[in-house]
Parts: sequence; C-alpha cells; structure tokens
Amino acid sequence: MTGNGYLDGAPPDVVSFNRAELGLILAVYGRFVAAGEWRDYGISHLKDRAVFSVFRRAAEHPLYRIEKRPAFALRQGAFSVVAMDGRIEKRGRDLSQVLRVFDRKLIRAIDG
Repeated sequence: MTGNGYLDGAPPDVVSFNRAELGLILAVYGRFVAAGEWRDYGISHLKDRAVFSVFRRAAEHPLYRIEKRPAFALRQGAFSVVAMDGRIEKRGRDLSQVLRVFDRKLIRAIDG
C-alpha cells in the first residue's frame, strides 16, 4: 500500500461511502424521519468527495450534507457535517463521532 492509502497509488475515479459508513448515516437519517424532521435524501459520488444530503422536503436546498473527502483524511479528517448555510458543524476522522452532532438536534426536534 502506498502513502496515500490506495493499493496502486492512484485514487479511485469516484469517492463513495462504504457499507458500514452508509449504515451509520442511514441510522441517523431513520431517527430523524421517525421524528418527522427529515423526509428525503440524496447521495452524490464525485471525484473528490461523497455527499449524503438530507432534505426537509423534496425540491429544496439540503438541510445538512454529510461529506467524505479522503484528501482531508490526514489533516482535519475525511468526514464532515455541513449545515445549509455552509457552516461546518463537525469534522473528524471517525464518522460515528462526527454524526454525534445530530444527537442534540434530535433531542430538540423531539422536545420542540
């Protein structure tokens, strides 16, 4: 394995979420759907990043984007949660820790 984490030294054509990452994201998504906060999602696999976008209603801007950017893995961490206004809510190397930013938001959604 080379220093960049790829077996042949070349990055893949597109970045995607693996099964475990997608499972963690969908677990959070399902909790917010059950709370009536989120109703739709979209997944984009791009050359430099994978993006899971969540929407309150279809045909609007995403409320949040959960991004995976392998190029940032050694710096700030490959995973981030980005709010609708572009503000980075949380960033890190461990997706489960990054997704914990939604724990407080879910409690407010249920209580509110």
